[in-house]
Amino acid sequence: MKVYVTSIHVDDQDKAEKFYTDVLGFEVKNNIPLGEHRWLTVVSGEDLNGTELLLEPSDHPAVAPYKKALVRDGIPAHSFQVQDLAAERNRLGELGVTFTVEPMDAGPVRMAVFDDTCGNLIQLIEIVGVAG
Repeated sequence: MKVYVTSIHVDDQDKAEKFYTDVLGFEVKNNIPLGEHRWLTVVSGEDLNGTELLLEPSDHPAVAPYKKALVRDGIPAHSFQVQDLAAERNRLGELGVTFTVEPMDAGPVRMAVFDDTCGNLIQLIEIVGVAG
């Protein structure tokens, strides 16, 4: 068994598609119209057959308070792994991405957190060692 698709609630699918592809470097995997929204999934440009991330509309009434609480408490909605956190932080910073937590050591990883402009915080992780 493996994860096939996971979702992140976004305020605007068009804006999310642009951010996740143009800024983060994901590739659109599915873009299927479903009424006023789309089944819009993206995958890592490094693994086109990997887990899909569904850019899910935030329309459900429970989503807004949940997202606001996570952001208020500084809790990321998702965590993405990168090979070089410093380089990725610099690249994203040059593209105007706002970081809420600058790169820092956190045990066997280095981590940082940024705002995805769609109502979520996203954590970046670079694995630097294995806890023993």
